[in-house]
Amino acid sequence: MAFNLFKHLSQAPTNPSNATKAASNARRFDVADLYRGPAPVDADGRVAAPGLDEKLRQAYFWIVNNAIISPHYDIEYNDGPNQSYRVGDSKRLLTLPSAQSYSSFVLLPLLTFAARRKCLFVGGPGRGKTASAILMGVLAGASVKEVKRGMQHGHPQMTIADLLGNPLPADLVNAQSMDEIRIAWRAWLGMRVKIIDEYNRIPTRTQSALLTVMSDNYAEVLNQVYECPEAAWYLTANDDQGGGTYQVIEALRDRIDVVVQALAFNPRFLGDLLARIEANLRPEELVPPEIVFKPEELDALDEQVRVVEIPEDVRRRLEFFASQFELMELAGGQFEYMTKDTARLSGVDWQQVVAADNGRDRLKDLGCQTRNGVSVRNLMTLLVYAKALAYFRGNAAAELEDVRQILPFVLHDKLIPDLEAPFFGMPEHAPFRTDRLGWLRHLFDQSCAEYDRLDLDRNDPVGDLAGEFAQGLDGVSERETRARLTRIERTIDGLVKGRKLYGPQYDDLLKLKYLHQRYTNYLAWLRSQ
Repeated sequence: MAFNLFKHLSQAPTNPSNATKAASNARRFDVADLYRGPAPVDADGRVAAPGLDEKLRQAYFWIVNNAIISPHYDIEYNDGPNQSYRVGDSKRLLTLPSAQSYSSFVLLPLLTFAARRKCLFVGGPGRGKTASAILMGVLAGASVKEVKRGMQHGHPQMTIADLLGNPLPADLVNAQSMDEIRIAWRAWLGMRVKIIDEYNRIPTRTQSALLTVMSDNYAEVLNQVYECPEAAWYLTANDDQGGGTYQVIEALRDRIDVVVQALAFNPRFLGDLLARIEANLRPEELVPPEIVFKPEELDALDEQVRVVEIPEDVRRRLEFFASQFELMELAGGQFEYMTKDTARLSGVDWQQVVAADNGRDRLKDLGCQTRNGVSVRNLMTLLVYAKALAYFRGNAAAELEDVRQILPFVLHDKLIPDLEAPFFGMPEHAPFRTDRLGWLRHLFDQSCAEYDRLDLDRNDPVGDLAGEFAQGLDGVSERETRARLTRIERTIDGLVKGRKLYGPQYDDLLKLKYLHQRYTNYLAWLRSQ
């Protein structure tokens, strides 16, 4: 009975998209529908294979219902009012979502699988980190034995040869040049899912070789190069705060796209563990073949994720959020260098720089809560995962809630909190000192509230000027160019007059300077004609 349960895969649609529902409602009734049943059929009457997004959802529900015991539905969606409760002395909010919601511990690895990115599992031993990674390898078409043999286990004596491969001994003796030395490459380099267990136990020198494979997708030994296929990466660590044998180099940490925390086991599910022991069942050995992806499906999955739309109103709110954090007014003498990165590169004590920057309301300014800004790589990753989440949910365009739900996992170890900031000293914000995900989601909510207060969807003069420029300069006359330059200067005057400088205004001013320079160059070209 337990074996049959593990092999069972629901034939019902997991989450029909609105488009599918609309098409179904609009189609005229056909008596043949009574004989087709709920499963879609092709022209020959055979059951058609589900779309890749549906297949991905089937994989999620099989894993979360049968393989990984994860009752923590922490990625919450609502469709109308939801029920909520205030619990305990701290009055923490327990919410019962009114729409289909998900477990991050299962969903984030699957989105990584679909978008071929890099996911880090963190949590104590025995929480299912490695088991989840193995399941991803099986979904990519490898056998359990192949996945386990291909998994790299970090240890303090791990060499570059252990990681990548060895030169053939006969070639070392007989070769007349480096080009003649062949390398016995490790098999894991060619896998579509790559797993590095306890990556923070790998020596620093070997980490550098791993970084090359992760970032540039090739391995190099003795001038010989192995080109790796596009792959999803899964790394595990018991502690993400430097608790491994070796400190992880910053560049390697920066290549990790999302961080997923393995939450504590709920003993109410002990009966499920007992059933597995008594039946001697291992979920990774019972993955239904219907949810295993072929190599061409993996390529198509990545392409379909990329075409999901990010609407302009969602993008603008993300732009506004990212603008909050980089400004540090006293860090640079030139306007362009007034950033936290300038302060970091200088090597000056952080608290000394912060103490001098006392002109703004440090509780109101969201940028005062962090020690850095959001990098280009972080923003690109966030966009990809927002697309992947929308695709997983069966939507052609990402929603603001998709960005809100995915953002904390992408920026988990990228946006560093300044725990000495006044915000963290307030009693009601004490949980955010330890709950990084909750703090990041709170930051995004605060930014969106400020965006609404400023009514930037309807009142965004900088956006209007940028949109006008984006239409191109072909046919724009000298007179019109001068008029646009004047409008830019008046907009700058309105932004700076009698106001303190905050992150979004700083980025707006830099955008306006950019537009002014482009029009100035164009004006010079017109005169030369």
